[in-house]
Amino acid sequence: MRLIFSAVLAALSSVILLFILLPIATTVTLQFFNFDEFLKAASDPAVWTVILTTYYAALISTFIAVVFGTPLAYLLARYSFPGKSLVEGIVDLPVVIPHTVAGIALLVVFGSNGIIGNFSPVRFVDALLGIVVAMLFVSVPIYINQAKEGFASIDVRLEHVARTLGSSPSRVFITISLPLSIRHILAGAIMSWARGISEFGAVVVIAYYPMIAPTLIYERYLSQGLSSAMPVAAILILLSLAVFVALRVLMGREDVSESQG
Repeated sequence: MRLIFSAVLAALSSVILLFILLPIATTVTLQFFNFDEFLKAASDPAVWTVILTTYYAALISTFIAVVFGTPLAYLLARYSFPGKSLVEGIVDLPVVIPHTVAGIALLVVFGSNGIIGNFSPVRFVDALLGIVVAMLFVSVPIYINQAKEGFASIDVRLEHVARTLGSSPSRVFITISLPLSIRHILAGAIMSWARGISEFGAVVVIAYYPMIAPTLIYERYLSQGLSSAMPVAAILILLSLAVFVALRVLMGREDVSESQG
């Protein structure tokens, strides 16, 4: 029975893995049969400018998420207060609303006539900051929930012992809570960064320019067809794969170092 159960698990798992892998592998593999177009895209400075803009904007949004989202994650993990469920619902809201709706909502706030944009000395519409706020809006729930899970996994007695020994709440947070939850924080930051890179709907509403990679791929698909969009898509897939493999290897080495220590 155990062998049958394992076989069923493997079969069902293979279906979903194939569903994920097949479109990605096909997109990349087809570039070997259209290598000239791939090299043309790979040698285009405009393509690399767009990709670097994408990564840079996602990095800024992730940094903001970590700075402002970590205290909220700790608050939700450690404290009970009136309206906590409402706060958690607000945090999760960007995950469930359509991203074009998110873009419109951001435009109402950060647009030229928006609540903030109307008085802001900096520009958000068709500007890097518009890309950043769009990426932040859709990705920050991922970071907050991951960091909250990390803080919740820490034995609260460790923090209580430190407090009884005279440590202040801030020192307990910095010296105990943060180090013990660092893996969840790093994982949340990485996933938040990746989510920012992949965002299209919210970004295109508030900041079509400067272009990010998803916008460029979409524009080339509409104006020049699938054959023009695929090389850029393949480049982005390969770069993302390389980054995530490198990060997995580094985190795996940390695990080995901790186990040996």
